[in-house]
Amino acid sequence: MRYRLTSPIVPVIPVVPGDSLLTIFSKWVLMDLSGHVAIVTGAGSGVGAATAALLGERGATVAAFGRREEPLRRAVSGFSERSSVHVVDVADPKQVAAGVADVVAQHGAPTLLVNAAGIDGPVALNDLTPDVWNEQISVNLSGSFFVARETALVMADGGSIVNLGSELSFLGMGLFVHYCASKFGVIGMTKAMAMELAPRIRVNAVCPGPVDTPMMDAELEWFPDPVATRKAATERVPMKRFATPEEIAETILFVAVSMPFATGSAISVDGGTTAM
Repeated sequence: MRYRLTSPIVPVIPVVPGDSLLTIFSKWVLMDLSGHVAIVTGAGSGVGAATAALLGERGATVAAFGRREEPLRRAVSGFSERSSVHVVDVADPKQVAAGVADVVAQHGAPTLLVNAAGIDGPVALNDLTPDVWNEQISVNLSGSFFVARETALVMADGGSIVNLGSELSFLGMGLFVHYCASKFGVIGMTKAMAMELAPRIRVNAVCPGPVDTPMMDAELEWFPDPVATRKAATERVPMKRFATPEEIAETILFVAVSMPFATGSAISVDGGTTAM
């Protein structure tokens, strides 16, 4: 006789009588996401690329969204037969609508969405012009909304949306007024969408601290001494290091498929920065 641990949205984990807890856990670690159709934005780099790779490795069909085709193709190269690449600027609602329609036409209704597209970079107030402000909001907040809305309208019942917040969804930081505003907004959007879409679709946010990505490298280059700035940034994290993109991707996967009673939540994975 075989039993199954399951819920409407969690992948089936086959459990055989006599399985140890370690065996059951190992089956979860190797969970099969076959049958899932996942849209991942910002899939060409950093957390988005790591998440696309992880979902694809677990068997999901992955639709990779981003501004440049070549990085997207690299991100899904290990499972190209179960993937599609969509050159989409998330700040453009027409491109987003067309991209989501393409996914549905090629793969059917999406079951997962990871909104990982984002931009950042320090800007002093005297340089924070309306154009700079609008660019940040248009990608980080409006772009997340455009993709979440279009996807939710066609998403399969039991679907799951994960938006990328930040430690700066909860903290203020000088030189990052525009970024803080956009990421605070992502949490408000997540909570409101969760209320409107429940119980059919869950909507949560994952909020990383500093992550070792090309975007972080570019951010550090803004400062006169990038090496010293990296050291100072590391020291302010209680865990005394930056996260890896793969660590954040694992958290996103867990929130997306293994937290069936969670919606409207903002999950911090920041090495302790928001606990101080």
